Amino acid sequence: MRVNVRRCILDGQTVISMETFYAELERQLALPRHFGRNLDALWDVLTADVPGPLELVWNRAGLSRAAMGDSFERVVELLRDAAAERGGELKIVVRMG
Repeated sequence: MRVNVRRCILDGQTVISMETFYAELERQLALPRHFGRNLDALWDVLTADVPGPLELVWNRAGLSRAAMGDSFERVVELLRDAAAERGGELKIVVRMG
Protein backbone atom coordinates (compact mmCIF):
# COMPACT_ATOMS: atom_id res chain seq x y z
CA MET A 1 0.00 0.00 0.00
CA ARG A 2 1.39 3.40 -1.03
CA VAL A 3 1.02 6.22 1.49
CA ASN A 4 0.68 9.79 0.24
CA VAL A 5 3.20 12.08 1.86
CA ARG A 6 2.09 15.66 2.36
CA ARG A 7 4.75 18.27 1.65
CA CYS A 8 5.25 21.70 3.11
CA ILE A 9 7.71 23.71 1.02
CA LEU A 10 9.34 26.77 2.56
CA ASP A 11 11.40 29.23 0.54
CA GLY A 12 14.20 31.15 2.22
CA GLN A 13 13.51 34.15 0.02
CA THR A 14 10.09 34.66 1.62
CA VAL A 15 10.58 33.08 5.05
CA ILE A 16 12.66 35.86 6.59
CA SER A 17 11.17 36.20 10.09
CA MET A 18 9.32 34.15 12.66
CA GLU A 19 6.15 35.91 11.52
CA THR A 20 6.57 34.79 7.90
CA PHE A 21 7.62 31.29 9.04
CA TYR A 22 4.48 30.83 11.14
CA ALA A 23 2.26 32.36 8.45
CA GLU A 24 3.58 29.94 5.83
CA LEU A 25 3.10 26.91 8.10
CA GLU A 26 -0.44 28.02 8.91
CA ARG A 27 -1.21 28.45 5.22
CA GLN A 28 0.21 25.15 4.04
CA LEU A 29 -0.62 22.88 6.99
CA ALA A 30 -3.99 24.31 8.05
CA LEU A 31 -2.83 24.52 11.65
CA PRO A 32 -5.52 24.49 14.33
CA ARG A 33 -7.10 27.74 15.44
CA HIS A 34 -5.49 27.43 18.86
CA PHE A 35 -1.97 27.58 17.39
CA GLY A 36 -0.14 30.22 19.44
CA ARG A 37 2.72 31.24 17.11
CA ASN A 38 5.54 30.38 19.48
CA LEU A 39 8.00 27.50 19.70
CA ASP A 40 6.07 25.65 22.42
CA ALA A 41 2.90 25.80 20.31
CA LEU A 42 4.86 24.71 17.25
CA TRP A 43 6.15 21.67 19.12
CA ASP A 44 2.64 20.79 20.21
CA VAL A 45 1.09 20.96 16.75
CA LEU A 46 3.97 19.16 15.02
CA THR A 47 4.05 16.30 17.51
CA ALA A 48 0.31 15.92 18.13
CA ASP A 49 -1.98 17.81 15.74
CA VAL A 50 -0.51 17.70 12.23
CA PRO A 51 -1.27 14.39 10.52
CA GLY A 52 1.50 12.53 8.78
CA PRO A 53 3.34 11.43 6.96
CA LEU A 54 4.66 14.92 6.32
CA GLU A 55 7.83 16.16 4.67
CA LEU A 56 8.84 19.74 5.43
CA VAL A 57 11.37 21.06 2.91
CA TRP A 58 13.10 24.40 3.50
CA ASN A 59 14.72 25.52 0.23
CA ARG A 60 17.31 28.32 0.13
CA ALA A 61 17.41 28.16 3.92
CA GLY A 62 20.65 30.14 3.96
CA LEU A 63 18.61 33.23 3.11
CA SER A 64 16.32 32.57 6.06
CA ARG A 65 19.30 31.98 8.34
CA ALA A 66 20.84 35.33 7.34
CA ALA A 67 17.57 37.17 7.96
CA MET A 68 16.39 35.32 11.08
CA GLY A 69 19.66 34.81 12.95
CA ASP A 70 19.34 32.78 16.15
CA SER A 71 15.61 32.26 15.58
CA PHE A 72 16.44 30.19 12.50
CA GLU A 73 18.73 27.92 14.51
CA ARG A 74 16.11 27.43 17.25
CA VAL A 75 13.40 26.61 14.71
CA VAL A 76 15.54 24.10 12.82
CA GLU A 77 16.54 22.41 16.08
CA LEU A 78 12.87 22.15 17.09
CA LEU A 79 11.89 20.78 13.67
CA ARG A 80 14.57 18.11 13.85
CA ASP A 81 13.60 17.19 17.42
CA ALA A 82 9.95 16.92 16.38
CA ALA A 83 10.95 14.67 13.48
CA ALA A 84 12.87 12.42 15.88
CA GLU A 85 9.84 12.33 18.20
CA ARG A 86 7.52 11.27 15.37
CA GLY A 87 9.83 8.75 13.77
CA GLY A 88 9.06 8.24 10.10
CA GLU A 89 5.90 10.38 10.21
CA LEU A 90 7.81 13.67 9.88
CA LYS A 91 10.84 14.33 7.71
CA ILE A 92 12.75 17.62 7.73
CA VAL A 93 14.92 18.66 4.78
CA VAL A 94 16.91 21.89 5.08
CA ARG A 95 18.65 22.96 1.88
CA MET A 96 21.00 25.84 2.58
CA GLY A 97 21.78 26.74 -1.03
